[in-house]
Amino acid sequence: MTKALEGRVAVVTGASRGIGYFAAKELAAQGAHVIAVARTVGGLEELDDDIKAAGGSATLVPLDMTDYDGLDRLGGAIYERWKKLDIMVANAGVLGPTSPLGHVDPKKFDQVMALNVTANWRLLRSLDPLLRLSDAGRAVFITSSSPHKCKAYWGPYNMSKAALEAMARTYVNETRKTPIHTMLVNPGPMRTAMRALAMPGEDPETLPHPAELAAPILKFSSPDSEANGLYYDHPSGELREFQQIAS
Repeated sequence: MTKALEGRVAVVTGASRGIGYFAAKELAAQGAHVIAVARTVGGLEELDDDIKAAGGSATLVPLDMTDYDGLDRLGGAIYERWKKLDIMVANAGVLGPTSPLGHVDPKKFDQVMALNVTANWRLLRSLDPLLRLSDAGRAVFITSSSPHKCKAYWGPYNMSKAALEAMARTYVNETRKTPIHTMLVNPGPMRTAMRALAMPGEDPETLPHPAELAAPILKFSSPDSEANGLYYDHPSGELREFQQIAS
């Protein structure tokens, strides 16, 4: 039986753990060749073992997302080998400092923006030409409810995710006449390392497992998906127009 993503090529960032790890496993299980990007070599190797054990295939790319020249080289290497890219899952991100805005260390602020905003733009800049070579390019950006709630003391994270959403929505408008579809996905509270850092007193067993987000990511990565320019809120299971989110 032909798998849903047979013959398709996918890039997943932050693939060594959490949401990225399970998204990469699911995409590979459905036939995609997964290019797994992360800093942690051990986590990537575990992912590779899991993917191969299930009969899938992956290429491991140990790369710090703030190595912007490395992101440029990634796009070139993908073109040389596959001549296209079908799926981009932009998952890598960082929480950063949680404190009053006036107390945020400038270097730490810059680190949040460098990964959550600039690195994702550089990734998109590198991979956009490849997505345009696909018959059904799909881009999925992992976001948050934070830029809509603007929770106190989460300023750098709120601001960076707002910028990420603005970038993704701009990309939607720039690609409406192409086969590319772009989605923003809000996982909500999940059993991830970032959540544990943000809420150290919380019992992680009360939270959904990050593997639960793999199914919607797979859905929006499919060439059959017609969803475009929408915000998927995983806690509610709702697809929302951006005009509805802040209301």
